[in-house]
Amino acid sequence: MKRRRFLKTTAMAGFAGTVFPKTLFNPNERLQIGIIGTGLRGQWNTKLLLDRPDVDIPVICDIDQRMIEMALELFSKAGRPKPKIYSNGPLDYENMLTKESLDAVNIATPWELHHPMSVMAMNNNMHVGVEVPAALTIDECWDLVNTSEKTKKLCMIMENVNYRRDIMAILNMVRQNIFGELIHCQGGYQHDLRHVKFNDGTGPYGGGVEFGKKAFSEASWRTQHSVEKNADLYPTHGLGPISPMLGINRGNRMLQLTSMASQSRGLNKYIIDNGGKDHPNADVKFKLGDVVTTLIKCANGQTIVLSHDTNSPRPYSLNFRVQGTKGLWMKDSKSMYFEGKSPQAHKWENEDKYLKQYDHPLWKRFSEAKSTLSESGHGGMDFFIIRAFVESIKNNQKPVIDVYDAVSMSCIVPLSEMSIKQNSQSIKIPDFTRGKWKTNEPIFGLNDKY
Repeated sequence: MKRRRFLKTTAMAGFAGTVFPKTLFNPNERLQIGIIGTGLRGQWNTKLLLDRPDVDIPVICDIDQRMIEMALELFSKAGRPKPKIYSNGPLDYENMLTKESLDAVNIATPWELHHPMSVMAMNNNMHVGVEVPAALTIDECWDLVNTSEKTKKLCMIMENVNYRRDIMAILNMVRQNIFGELIHCQGGYQHDLRHVKFNDGTGPYGGGVEFGKKAFSEASWRTQHSVEKNADLYPTHGLGPISPMLGINRGNRMLQLTSMASQSRGLNKYIIDNGGKDHPNADVKFKLGDVVTTLIKCANGQTIVLSHDTNSPRPYSLNFRVQGTKGLWMKDSKSMYFEGKSPQAHKWENEDKYLKQYDHPLWKRFSEAKSTLSESGHGGMDFFIIRAFVESIKNNQKPVIDVYDAVSMSCIVPLSEMSIKQNSQSIKIPDFTRGKWKTNEPIFGLNDKY
């Protein structure tokens, strides 16, 4: 491969609050992005990157040959050259990151690998787009921040729900003061994942009650976290979207949290119902409470409630609520209410007219490309998050979801676990910006660019 586009000697003074130096990347060149993790999520990312004429994927890495073969089919369908493959054991990603000359990597691996892979990539002069959560401990969070600041490399968490169309419309309304001063927000991950946490070892979803070594895809690793941890394991889908509304890390920050968990029943019941009481997994003790609730206090006075509910039968919901001094939005009922504005006092009205009226400029810009959005995954959200990652690098711009966002979302995992272990004691949330939140300006969803 020809010369590195990003010189190791280049410095980006004041990384947290500035754009990348214009000398870093030639916009006429194609980005060289490596893929670490070619599972089902990684394949979506690969497809979207292959759809871009300004991106090459010269190398991929995974330990599952089935997933590699599925990823290679994407290259064939796209008419792209077959990439170099790193698949020689669980540490072969280290060889990829030290031997290959890449502009960036996309990481879609089991959660516990996100931090070490991200740090090694940044230390080897590569920008990082990492799936959620970005880290699992407070030390890992700080390591990501310190490494990104030291290397001047982008560490962007790929939180796609930030780009959901209704969420961006609500963000637009917040910034136009339609809700007044925000008082309270809610979000969460309420998703029946029992068929994800267990399968028959051949298909990715359901069909059996195996997990760990006998399972396939996410069940081979994700379920173990439910065995070992009682925490909000997946806070970013709820917290990520409301963070820009509340100005988290940009004029506001989260100060403290307290978490509590219900008893654990759902996973054991699922095993017995589908595999029988004599199945070996029927005796597994799961630490994860079926419903985990976290309450957060912000520096500017607002409160946040996060919910984690993945072990029980239920419809999908991210439980969004945005409430201000003028009115509120409740997603599950698709309702809004504004004092003095809604047709009837104390009566909900449907959200539709507001979401249409305040449709975000970014979605308006790309709304004509309906086929592109519908085929990108998650209703278009994946298109936007991949686009933001690529365009931030190409245009030498600071990332719209940066390393401080990545760790402030992710730190809820270990802090909620700590609070639950301490009988729901209040736990302080670190200031990963080291005070810069007081002066940082908003960067996400300001216009129709990213």
